[in-house]
Amino acid sequence: MDLRLALPALGAWGAAALVLGLSARAGCWIAVVCGVFGGGVLLLGRGAGGEGARRGGRRWVVAAVLVCVGAGAASAAVGRAEVERGPVPGLARQGAVTEAVVEVREVPRARPSAVRGGRELPGQLLWEGEVREVEVRGGRVVRVRTPVLVVVDGVMEPGREERARKWLRLLPTTRVRARFRWGSPWARGQRAAAVAKVHGEAGPVVVGGPSGVERLAGKLRDGLRGAVAPLHRDARALLPGLVVGDTSGLTPELERVFQATDLTHLLAVSGGNLAVLLALLLGPQGRAALAERGGLAPRLGLSLRGTAVAGGVLCAAFVVVCGAEPSVVRAAGCGAVALAALATGRRRSMVPALAAVVLVLVLWEPWLARSYGFVLSVLATGALLTVAPSWSAALRRRGVSPRLAEGLAAAAAAQAVCAPVVVLLSERVSLVGVPCNLLAGPLVAPATVLGFGALVLAPLAQAPAQALAWCAGWPV
Repeated sequence: MDLRLALPALGAWGAAALVLGLSARAGCWIAVVCGVFGGGVLLLGRGAGGEGARRGGRRWVVAAVLVCVGAGAASAAVGRAEVERGPVPGLARQGAVTEAVVEVREVPRARPSAVRGGRELPGQLLWEGEVREVEVRGGRVVRVRTPVLVVVDGVMEPGREERARKWLRLLPTTRVRARFRWGSPWARGQRAAAVAKVHGEAGPVVVGGPSGVERLAGKLRDGLRGAVAPLHRDARALLPGLVVGDTSGLTPELERVFQATDLTHLLAVSGGNLAVLLALLLGPQGRAALAERGGLAPRLGLSLRGTAVAGGVLCAAFVVVCGAEPSVVRAAGCGAVALAALATGRRRSMVPALAAVVLVLVLWEPWLARSYGFVLSVLATGALLTVAPSWSAALRRRGVSPRLAEGLAAAAAAQAVCAPVVVLLSERVSLVGVPCNLLAGPLVAPATVLGFGALVLAPLAQAPAQALAWCAGWPV
């Protein structure tokens, strides 16, 4: 197994996670030191013969790790600088209340009320935003680009549905003006210079509409909600979550059930969703590059090159519909790697590809280094590429059918590798996680495909979309 690229990827990941918890200055120093040492390692090995030549490969690996550690630190330093600069951190320390224009960076999500530590926490709406204009002392308006976490209190209680809908209708890239009470971030290393709590009862004042792409994605998501409206309450809440990660209709009781059975990953956009759609296009594993391949591509008369282009378009559409957030891009990258492994039948050789995806994503979006979702995605994909094949082979040697062995090995490997992180997050161990995931696994693919079909048809014709949604509701 080739792990040479895995070490630089882990180095960049660790450096980014460390620097995001420190400061931009610390990141710059780490980047400079690692760059100097990496260059020194390469220079010391130049022109060496004999034993030095035989050790050249190891020198390149050490130099690559040092360079990637420096690159991860530099990328994280830029991310920390975005949080530290400007007047917003000072306003948060003062607990000031001012007016600001904030651009929506993700679809607002509801956090239902919960009881923690013996006290009840009220429900809230949360979304990541970027401050574009902020009022400072003296009434002066300053233009900035500072990431914040926006919190809307008092909208989840009965009778406040209309106010909640005003905020939930906001699409990414929309700019809104409101009064905010600025507070300190909830955690160190969070991608937010402040927590911006909406002050007062007034709704959002839209000062800039969403982009055309986001309007199209919002129209598709609204169409899916309309298509599932006639379904049973649970199916109506679960299907949008399974297809596009929309959990706005999920009840607290249903959410607790999914947490108890370790099935919450089904309600988040993941690489598995994309893998199902690409498998529908490419066909069975091991035959994607053959003339007699399966899937929709040959039936549409697409060549291998045309199939690759169609797959790229499908990946782009997946990211647009689900939202171009880091978590979605992460899912697309990891899902594409897992599917490429299945399509070529060379899963172990895909470990370097997974490492390359991790490296690129961490350098592009360093805040992923501190995301538990990113950790779980990488661990689950790595388990499918490394642990699951040997476990599946062991089951087949004991007389288990190949398909059942693949399913058992995949569910058990992902559960075992991700268990430490899940325990750290939830502070519990689910004894029914593996059997529940094994039973739910075969139902995910048909529900996903039919749900996406309803998503595409809903803006054109509601009747066929509702028929597909009804079929998708059966597995759910």
